[in-house]
Amino acid sequence: MTTQQTIRLAVIDDDSGFVTVLAKRTEAAGWQQRQTASAIPPEELVAMKLNAVLLDPAVLGDDGWDYIERVCGMLPDLGVIVCTARSTVAQRVRGLRLGVDDWISKPCHPEEVIARIEAVARRRRRGRPDAEAAGPLVAGELEIRVDQFQAFVGGESLDLTRREFELLHLLADAEGQVLEREAIYQRVWGYAMAHGDRSVDVFVRKLRQKLERRSPGWSYIHTHFGVGYRFDPESAAGAADAPLEAVPASEPDSQAVHNPFTAG
Repeated sequence: MTTQQTIRLAVIDDDSGFVTVLAKRTEAAGWQQRQTASAIPPEELVAMKLNAVLLDPAVLGDDGWDYIERVCGMLPDLGVIVCTARSTVAQRVRGLRLGVDDWISKPCHPEEVIARIEAVARRRRRGRPDAEAAGPLVAGELEIRVDQFQAFVGGESLDLTRREFELLHLLADAEGQVLEREAIYQRVWGYAMAHGDRSVDVFVRKLRQKLERRSPGWSYIHTHFGVGYRFDPESAAGAADAPLEAVPASEPDSQAVHNPFTAG
C-alpha cells in the first residue's frame, strides 16, 4: 500500500490484535507510529508533532471524556479519531461536538481505518502553508492568529477551543458575507447538519461571550435571523472597522524540536 502522506500517529488502545495489524499496515505505508495502552498527557502529544491520534475511550476509564475534551482543546491542529467497539448515538454525537474528527466502530478493516486517518490529516493540513506564511488578521481590537489557532485582544488570548476558532476564522475570512447555518456546519464540522441541530447557534453564542468579555466596545458577529451569521466589526458607536488586513508575519523561531519517533 502507498500513500502521499507521511503521517505521525499515536494509538491509544489495548486491543493487541488490532494494534498489531494496524502497525504493520502503517509501517508499510511509511508512517511513524507510537502505541500505548494508557492516556498520553496532552503536553507530550504536543512534543510528538503528531498528525493524528487514534484512541479507544474504553481504555481511558471514567476520565475518557475529560481526556478527549482536553486533547481537542489543547491541540487544535491534531486530528482526533475515536475507534471503539461499544458506543451509543448520544456518545458519538457528544464526541463529535467536543472536537473529535471521526468515529469508527469496531470491528473494522485496517484499510478503512488508515483511509479515515489520512482523510482527517489531509483536512487538517489544508491551508497550513499559507497560514504559516501569512500574518495575523486584525479587525477592531481582535487579532486572529491562524498559525496559533487562537485569537487575541490586547495581547491576551481568548482561550478558544478548536471548534470555536474554526468558526471564528471561517466567519472572519468571509467578512461582510452572510453565511448560512448549514454552510457553516458543513465547513466547520465536516458533514451535513441534521434537522434541528443548534450547534452553530450554541458555538456562536460562546464566541460572542468571549469576545464581549475581552472587547466590550465592539460587536463582531451579527445574526441574520432564519439565515445565518455575518462577521463585520462595528464599534459601540456604530462605526464599522476597516476591512481585515493581514499583518506581515515575523520570521519563525528556529528552535529545534525533539523527535519522539527517532529510533533508538
